[in-house]
Amino acid sequence: MVVLSVPAEVTVILLDIEGTTTPIAFVKDILFPYIKENVKEYLQTHWEEEECQQDVNLLRKQAEDDSHLDGAVPIPAASGNGADDLQQTIQAVVDNVCWQMSLDRKTTALKQLQGHMWKAAFTAGRMKAEFFEDVVPAVRKWREAGMKVYIYSSGSVEAQKLLFGHSTEGNILELVDGHFDTKIGHKVESESYRKIANSIGCSTNNILFLTDVTLEASAAEEAAVHVAVVVRPGNAGLTDDEKAYYSLISSFSELCLPSST
Repeated sequence: MVVLSVPAEVTVILLDIEGTTTPIAFVKDILFPYIKENVKEYLQTHWEEEECQQDVNLLRKQAEDDSHLDGAVPIPAASGNGADDLQQTIQAVVDNVCWQMSLDRKTTALKQLQGHMWKAAFTAGRMKAEFFEDVVPAVRKWREAGMKVYIYSSGSVEAQKLLFGHSTEGNILELVDGHFDTKIGHKVESESYRKIANSIGCSTNNILFLTDVTLEASAAEEAAVHVAVVVRPGNAGLTDDEKAYYSLISSFSELCLPSST
């Protein structure tokens, strides 16, 4: 087994989710298809609720901003003229959501609706989040050794908490000290990692960031954050240069903490 020694100054481990703690297949084959397959039923069921209307209004505003894009799907306001008109509006929202997802967009409007749909599904027990088997034992060990553990994902903090609160390992939210999403900045921008360090109350070199994406690793390194690239089944392949440059791990158990050296 490869062992990667964690630098002595590290007191915080910052984790990506997709491809790092959780199989990409769970996100690609379960989480996102669930939205496409169930968005129409969800809108029909929850349409009159304030939260749903807020989601639709945000999507409509996003659609207006997107009107210049090729293939953009508009969302007309419901005129209130009967059931047929309502169904047309709902179908427009469905088509817009599917269009955005086909382009792998990360708009706040889309993420907000997805988050609310996943919340309903997780709460009802219709799905549970999957974690690689080495994740939970390793995180417990890190915390016992005095490490702080934070999450940084492009998925919203609300969605992150759903995953950790409704996992195949049960509710493991207690293992996480805090959550960050792209509201603090994008993951490929080094400034985001400085802001995270500032928010936690530590220096950037007190953080070890684990991610499967080398663009994120590079941005974190620019901010003087320690980095290890996580190689998991289903992840994008790395170039020979990337393999030579970055510290690589295939399991969280390969990290050797300063206190255990």
